[in-house]
Amino acid sequence: MKLFKRAVIVVICLLLIPMAAVATAGAKQRFEDGPNRVFSGGPLVAGELHSGPDPDWSFVSEIPTIEMQLLDPAQSRRIWIAEYENKIYVWSGYMGNPIGRIWKQWPIQAERDGRAVIRINGVRYERQLQRIQSGDVLDGLTATIAGKYPSATTRAAVEAGDVWVFEASPRG
Repeated sequence: MKLFKRAVIVVICLLLIPMAAVATAGAKQRFEDGPNRVFSGGPLVAGELHSGPDPDWSFVSEIPTIEMQLLDPAQSRRIWIAEYENKIYVWSGYMGNPIGRIWKQWPIQAERDGRAVIRINGVRYERQLQRIQSGDVLDGLTATIAGKYPSATTRAAVEAGDVWVFEASPRG
């Protein structure tokens, strides 16, 4: 029995090592400029701050993910982006169930205070996220999303609240 107890203690200690390493890496990333592939990051501070008129956003069709930071809280993450009719959009799935709402806090925070900064190819853009819950724009936008990503985003899913879509328009 003593041998079994010792083996269990050794196994638990060996499991705690990678768990502590992952927790430490995640906590450390919160103070970095932007997210990495796995963990959320801190505020987006590097890169030129865009001024002037919006660019032709069609170039985002070739970009798989961008970095996005809400101002409150000042935390950044990697996120998918779509361009439709020269406007840019971000979205979050899994919002129609309690687990998704716990896992995905940024859409709730963005609905409360939509001020955001996005960084694309090293350039930062100040944006205002405005949730879109209905309208004909969803037909073309969700078709664009489905064409770019392996996403089940549909107009019906957005209107049902399972997917939250935000237009990222210029701030001010």
